[in-house]
Amino acid sequence: MSDDPTPADDTRADGEDARVRYDQARYVEDGQYEPLLSEKDLTRVEVGEESPLPDDLTREDLELPELSEPELARHYTRLSQMTYGIDSGPYPLGSCTMKYNPKFTEDVAALPTAAVHPDRSPGTIQGTLELLYRLQDYLGRIGGMDAVTLQPPAGAAGEFVGIRVAAAYHEHNGEAHRDEVIIPESAHGTNFATAALGGYDVVSLPSDEDGRVDLEALEAALSENTAALMLTNPNTLGLFERDIEEIAELVHDVGGLLYYDGANLNALLGRARPGDMGFDVMHYNVHKTFATPHGGGGPGAGPVGVVEELAPFLPAPRVREVGGSDDADGERGEPTYELFDPDHTIGKVHGYQGNWLVLVKTFAYIARLGDVGLADASAMAVLNANYLASQIDYEIPYGPFHHEFVASAGEQDAAEVAKRMLDYGVHPPTTKWPEIVPEALMTEPTEVESKATLDRLAAAFDAVATEDADTLEAAPGRTTARRIDQTSAARNPRLSWQALEDD
Repeated sequence: MSDDPTPADDTRADGEDARVRYDQARYVEDGQYEPLLSEKDLTRVEVGEESPLPDDLTREDLELPELSEPELARHYTRLSQMTYGIDSGPYPLGSCTMKYNPKFTEDVAALPTAAVHPDRSPGTIQGTLELLYRLQDYLGRIGGMDAVTLQPPAGAAGEFVGIRVAAAYHEHNGEAHRDEVIIPESAHGTNFATAALGGYDVVSLPSDEDGRVDLEALEAALSENTAALMLTNPNTLGLFERDIEEIAELVHDVGGLLYYDGANLNALLGRARPGDMGFDVMHYNVHKTFATPHGGGGPGAGPVGVVEELAPFLPAPRVREVGGSDDADGERGEPTYELFDPDHTIGKVHGYQGNWLVLVKTFAYIARLGDVGLADASAMAVLNANYLASQIDYEIPYGPFHHEFVASAGEQDAAEVAKRMLDYGVHPPTTKWPEIVPEALMTEPTEVESKATLDRLAAAFDAVATEDADTLEAAPGRTTARRIDQTSAARNPRLSWQALEDD
């Protein structure tokens, strides 16, 4: 397209000059901008009805775009093409990873038979209750837990439920004085928030030189006031806690509980179980481990599993199997399913049995993969992380890894590295955390990515590693939104397009 503007007499009916329209067309061609619907066409509609609202909240004209169906379809298609998501390419955010969700789980959740009203009586939803019961059983066997609740609507909610169950257990045993939760410094931020929200004092635990739990520091932190140790295994550096059995013994010797943050369970599927390591309570991050939507963007799920001693404190209700009755010939009938309240339940924490359709997707994913498929998924997660780590030029202080690794940007600013990676058409890793690695680049490719995709990611890492500070500080230059003042945007958000026009 020429840089010369279109003729000056080519104007819109509302008086907008041709230059603005020309600029918009140029931005669209360059892949940088899609006009608002009101910029494409603006039709003023007179409002004939009197409004009961105050004058300052009432408009005389209603401004609505009047567009054809092709114009509207192309607008929203264009917006979707400008948005990067897991269906567009890899999303290697370490720890908070977004994993591709296979579409067959959406098909299962969309079946008419999945549209169950939560207030229907148990006798009319036996199929639904059976699925929930079987999912409890699946998760219990995968995690090595004796009982599972499906109610929590996301991983962080599952953490809170797990901590409340632990608190109820201690209180029931006459040990309400236990007011401390020990958390490694490399733990997820939600661990600290959960313990504090649960009313506990947080005791931070340093890592040893290998990036794992410092046993001497743990022994010093443990006391009769310890309620629990919250631990992720493998940890946020992608490292397996080799002393996990000794850690469990130390915690149990002082009467504390061992809590498993299930964020990284995808590294262990079919190969190791938290319950066998000595964990007493855990939550499952099904969005990463079992490919369901992430709770932060909408409905999610964060089931909680516990050992037998803690089962009476789980939220109510749960689902259990009841033996079928004998018929006239003395034959045992099919089992039925019912809802029940655990003896010392902490109460209901979410409507129904949790976010039902997310749980359907979880069940479908586990059932489709089976034992062999789940074990293969964890193997591929470990293989992909270690392969990608071996291909990039940035310093990686630890290893080998399980599902993720943390590199150091060194003299470069990790946040600038992330912005520059956007120019190479890939999503950047998590940056600046965990803080035990300077200028951290925390990366998790997950098991779904191919070798070709991992090579593309590595090429982006390596290209940015060679670039100077001026280039990084100017990035990104090829994205729809360019350099953004994130601090000002967070402190002074502008929630109205009209406010921008008024400026």
